[in-house]
Amino acid sequence: MNLRSFEQHAPQIGAGVYIDPTAVVIGDVSIGDGSSVWPMTVIRGDIHRIRIGARTSVQDSSVLHVTHAGPYNPDGYPLVVGNEVTIGHRVTLHGCTLGNRILVGMGSTVMDGAVVEDEVVIGAGSLVTEGKTLERGHLYVGRPARPVRELSEKELSYFAYTAEKYVQLAARYIEQTNK
Repeated sequence: MNLRSFEQHAPQIGAGVYIDPTAVVIGDVSIGDGSSVWPMTVIRGDIHRIRIGARTSVQDSSVLHVTHAGPYNPDGYPLVVGNEVTIGHRVTLHGCTLGNRILVGMGSTVMDGAVVEDEVVIGAGSLVTEGKTLERGHLYVGRPARPVRELSEKELSYFAYTAEKYVQLAARYIEQTNK
């Protein structure tokens, strides 16, 4: 694991978390139990805090960062990610808030101050612009992201399914690493 302290902050890692050796986690970051961080991902909590919930998967080559407090934004923007969130490959999350049971499609970007409510799917390649709120239970796609439709019951059940699959896969990686 490539965990780095920055100034007075060290990453806090929960039980059963898999962090790929090529991933980097820096500073004021906490990652909840059963979560996973996959190859080439950067999670950089150097100028504000990052909080990632339990059973959340951050896929390959994603970048998670924050915005500092300053004259243009007195409180800055931390990054908060809930439980059972699947963050696809090459996703950028910057100073935003994601609720629980969310799928962020590959190559998407979610910007400062955006809020994604629980049980949302953000389609691959989408852009969630600064300060935008995505409402619970919908599929959003596009650049900028727009609501397309409500999620079906089958789609809603997918969040827990995919979270569990990544918890199981992470456990296999942890087991392989400990051999």
